[in-house]
Amino acid sequence: MTQDTSRSATERVVRVGALSGAWIVARRELSASFDSWIAYVYTIAFVLLANSIFMNEFFLVGTVDMTGYFDLMPLLLPVFLPAITMRLWAEERKQRTIEMLLTMPIRPMQAVVGKYLAALALLVLMIAGSIPIVIMLATLGHPDMGLVLGGYLGVLAFGAQFLAIGMFLSSLVSDQIVAFVTTSVTVFLFVLLGDERVVVVLDGLAPDLSAGTWMYEHVSVMPHYEAFVRGVIGLPAVIYFVGSAALFLWLTAVALERDRA
Repeated sequence: MTQDTSRSATERVVRVGALSGAWIVARRELSASFDSWIAYVYTIAFVLLANSIFMNEFFLVGTVDMTGYFDLMPLLLPVFLPAITMRLWAEERKQRTIEMLLTMPIRPMQAVVGKYLAALALLVLMIAGSIPIVIMLATLGHPDMGLVLGGYLGVLAFGAQFLAIGMFLSSLVSDQIVAFVTTSVTVFLFVLLGDERVVVVLDGLAPDLSAGTWMYEHVSVMPHYEAFVRGVIGLPAVIYFVGSAALFLWLTAVALERDRA
């Protein structure tokens, strides 16, 4: 066996090991989530609330599209997403099981990716509860499926970004309530920075700096999310969501590496 072949085989073993470690953590986390009643409660509550609000608006307006549903997400997800992430690391710290997890032959990044995959699975389950709406709209008329798909991709990107933020904040504390509140406030801040009224106020405080406009364009999630909802999936929006999620996952791994040391 040549040196290059041996190196390639070693790299494959490392990759498989990394994926296996992340998958083990993901299965462990999903099992823990559904062993308790919390996952069922917030998933069912989210589906019922989001769908009922949309249906109420649908019967009033009568427009065969899902814009109303997607417009709800920046208001509902900052409340429900922290319920997913608040226990991911804070509970590990409180129960002192984080030491056991970090002493296993699993790297911190594998643990982070595993928990993140479990959180994404719960997010997908929550969003999947709106599929009956799509079926209903397709039965009643001819909705623009391109816009529907773009909206769903926007919700998933939005959720994936803030799940990463929630994981990072959960890794810094040992209290679930603190993790929930800090994540909710942070997520709402990212949303509020995209509100025109907030932008005007911030620009008015420092006209020369145009701080509100700068934060709207570079920090707020709203312009990128709204682009997805309009069916415009541009490279800047993809870079924003993927880059910010990757950044906070890396910061979470760094925080765990610090604890491991």
